[in-house]
Parts: sequence; C-alpha cells; structure tokens
Amino acid sequence: MPAAPARDRDAELDDGRMPFLEHLAEFRNRLRNAALAFMVAAVGCWFIAEDIYDWLRAPLDSAWNHAGLGTEGAQMAYFSVTEPFWVYMSVALWAGIFVASPLIFYQLWKFVAPGLYKTERRVGIVFAVLSAAFFVSGALFCHTLVLEPMFEYLLGLSSKHAQPALSMKEYLDLIRDMMLAFGAVFEMPILIYFLAKIGLVTHKSLWRFNRWFIVVAFVVGAVLTPSADVVSQTMMAVPMIVLYNLSILVAWMVVRNKQKQPGAVPLDD
Repeated sequence: MPAAPARDRDAELDDGRMPFLEHLAEFRNRLRNAALAFMVAAVGCWFIAEDIYDWLRAPLDSAWNHAGLGTEGAQMAYFSVTEPFWVYMSVALWAGIFVASPLIFYQLWKFVAPGLYKTERRVGIVFAVLSAAFFVSGALFCHTLVLEPMFEYLLGLSSKHAQPALSMKEYLDLIRDMMLAFGAVFEMPILIYFLAKIGLVTHKSLWRFNRWFIVVAFVVGAVLTPSADVVSQTMMAVPMIVLYNLSILVAWMVVRNKQKQPGAVPLDD
C-alpha cells in the first residue's frame, strides 16, 4: 500500500524538474525580480535616508550623553565634500535590502520550490515572511540592545584628554556590519529547518553538539563583530545559543512529521 503514495510523491518531483537551460532562465527571472524589488525599495529609502541615518545614530547619541561627552549627542565629521552624499546613498541601498527582503526571500524560495513536493511548495509565503522577520529582528535586536552598551563601553575607554572625532562613513560601516551580522545569525532556525528537512541533521545530533556550539558561538561572535570588545561579542553569542536550542525544537518537529509519513524509516540515532 505505501508504494502508491511514494510513486505519487516521486511524480511530483518529476513534474517540478526542468531542463538545464530552463533552469538558467528561471534563475535569471528570479534574480531580475529580486533586483527590481531592491531597486524600488532603495529609491524609496533615498528620500528618507537622512532620517534613517539619524535613527541609526540614536544608540551612539545616547551612549555619548551617558558618557558625559555632551548633552546633544555625538558630533559627526566628514573628510571630503562628497562624503555625506555617499553616506546617504549607502544608507538608502542597505535600507533597501531590509525593506525588500520579504520579496527577495520569496524569489529565492520560488527558485528552489520546483525541486520540492507540492506540500512543501505551499509554505513559500511563510518562508519568505519568516526569513525576512528573522533577518530584520536580528538587525533590530542589534540596534536596540547591543549598540548602546557597546558604545558606552568603548567611549568609557577614551582618555579624558582626548575628544572623539567620529566619521560619518566609518560609523555607518561599523553599524552596517554589526546589524548585517546579527541579521544573518538570526536566520539560524530557517537554516536548521532546511538541513533537517533534507536529512543532514536531526534534533538528536544537534543536541549532542550543544555544548560544543557554546564555544563556537563565542568564536563566531568574536569573528563577526567588527568591534573587538567583550560586550558585543557576548551579546551576539548569547542569542546564537538561544536560537540554536530553538532550532533543536524545529528539527524535532521536522523529524516527527517525517516519521508520520507512510513508509518512513525509523530514526536510529
């Protein structure tokens, strides 16, 4: 009896397969759609780029005031006439990535979906929304909870005889790298879901690796955070550990659903 459902599921995969040239054409179309979504979002963000930059500065201004360096926030400097223009252009481009991320992830999913079963293709919208939500949540977590303590720590190390001179571009580069790193780290549950779906990991194997992952999390925190301070590294490592354990639950749910399918092989490990 299980043979017929298995044949039907294999037929679903055959229906989704396409020749190599069609596969390249599909990749081109999905890349084009993602690029268009990004361009529209970036153009829209250009008109509010200065407001976005002021929002990005908020953690620094708060830390600046707490450090007793002033009451009106940090004073930014620029070292070429064109620097403010390129800073705001960069703000618009990176903000465009965040704004367009649901559509970008959706296009990625539509490219992968033909190689999946019909029941798995239906979760495309959910995948796009959750991927974007996790990515943006990681960036917001960094902006809201990580940057201000990090700046307070770093500004506290400065000499009382020296006044910080902060560059617009260098500040943007720092917080951009920090927020992108946190956004990428927060994608871990989505990554684990796919690895569990294709059978590369299980909840049991992830749990056995748990204590080693704590060490890995702090090493990754030291590598990914542009700042070398302990505060930012710890603030990245702790969410990674929490997300890893959440991913174990995700993997358990995937394995449990697989075991319920007809003809499923019992899991030994």
